[in-house]
Amino acid sequence: MSHDHSNPSAPPIWRAPDGSPVACVEKIKVMNENFVELRQLALDTLEDGVLMGCSEDQVRQCMVDMILSLECTFGPARQDPKTASR
Repeated sequence: MSHDHSNPSAPPIWRAPDGSPVACVEKIKVMNENFVELRQLALDTLEDGVLMGCSEDQVRQCMVDMILSLECTFGPARQDPKTASR
């Protein structure tokens, strides 16, 4: 996923499984809105945790672990393009 590391709050360039950029303006708009909402919720969670005395490092790691554990439950997104032709 391409992302502007100089501006971590900027949404990435959304890509299809084959690596090509998503071109549909409406799809990009929805993904960007979701990205902004998720970032704000993650920030709220981090700040709430720190304000309540939780370890900032632990809150961050728990969020990373949760994101990494997510699995898409439908459709072609479940296919890994590297193994789809096997």
